[in-house]
Amino acid sequence: MSKILVKEREIVVPGEIVAEGMDYLPAKGILREGEKLIASQIGMINVEGRLVKLIPLTGSYSPKKNDLVIGKVVNITFSGWIVDIGHSNLSMLSLKDGSNDFIEKTADLTQYYDFNDVIIAKITNVTKSNAIDLSMKGPGLMKLNGGIILDIDPTKIPRVIGKQGSMITLIKTKTNCKIMAGQNGKIWIKGDEPKMELKAIEAIKLVERESHVEGLTQIVEKFLESK
Repeated sequence: MSKILVKEREIVVPGEIVAEGMDYLPAKGILREGEKLIASQIGMINVEGRLVKLIPLTGSYSPKKNDLVIGKVVNITFSGWIVDIGHSNLSMLSLKDGSNDFIEKTADLTQYYDFNDVIIAKITNVTKSNAIDLSMKGPGLMKLNGGIILDIDPTKIPRVIGKQGSMITLIKTKTNCKIMAGQNGKIWIKGDEPKMELKAIEAIKLVERESHVEGLTQIVEKFLESK
């Protein structure tokens, strides 16, 4: 008979057997060996129906198509902008994907995005050699003016966002800050007052630190109301 050997949200280590039997299917971070499902890395167990997956507690960012990322313009070429998104490879924002407007090749590209400008963009392609293409065409994609960039572990971004955006909405509401989270672990925060930006930063760091804890939304809400 198939059975789960660990509790939901339990922390497991590489090589640990998390389930037995063929009724359960391995998803991200889980390997099958015969009738056993085994953790491939340290992480937190999540069971969705028949799928058993692992939510990693730490890890570097691995770019994927359709990810929203926050990056900084580090170079400008004749064909577009080079953007640092915190990956070992720099990414490319071409003229055709730089704006909904048509950009002439002879245009002054600094009028769109200048050196050190921070943008939130969408990854449109990642090649086998890890060349990364970006686009600014789409809702919510823009240059981010002012504010603070906070770097956290990319694996904690889903917890910062929360189910249907619940966690990030809570932090925005309680701090009156604009907040945007990139799947590359970079978070943009802009508030009317520095103390409110600091409050938002502290709340996000709390989420990062306690991401494995149950009832995290209530913990963060209590923290924000006490500040």
